[in-house]
Amino acid sequence: MLFYVIAIIVIVIDQVSKLLIRAHIEINETFTLWGIQLTHIENSGMAGGLLPGYARLFGVLAVVFVLGVLYIRRTGEMQGVLIDSSFGFLVGGGIGNGIDRLLFGHVTDFIVRTGGILNLADHSIEIGGVLLILYVIVSWLKKKPLDSHDKHIEK
Repeated sequence: MLFYVIAIIVIVIDQVSKLLIRAHIEINETFTLWGIQLTHIENSGMAGGLLPGYARLFGVLAVVFVLGVLYIRRTGEMQGVLIDSSFGFLVGGGIGNGIDRLLFGHVTDFIVRTGGILNLADHSIEIGGVLLILYVIVSWLKKKPLDSHDKHIEK
């Protein structure tokens, strides 16, 4: 359930934020809100504007990614709050940007950061990636055999 709640919240907040930006801010207009610099751009490529003009292809890849995550979840091999949260953020962000790419042929970006201009879906994907790395590390630590020093202490 956590997976679906996070994914839906991310999609809704992402799409509402993009709708507000498109409705009220001109392209290339810059302003500051709560100390955060915002600039409205439309990105027809991938992160950082790489491969411009391939937005719909990346939209299809987002659909494939989401189907892959749903398949992995269905197998039940990866379980727990950490992986459910990770997948929720990844899928929510993927769907958020996928909607833009498939419907509009570009993604609305507006949050100015070192290294580029992003949106809430992009930040969600970053959070999901960090949580996935944490899940992998925690899983590895749980499976790691005790070394001889730890075995000696347990006796």
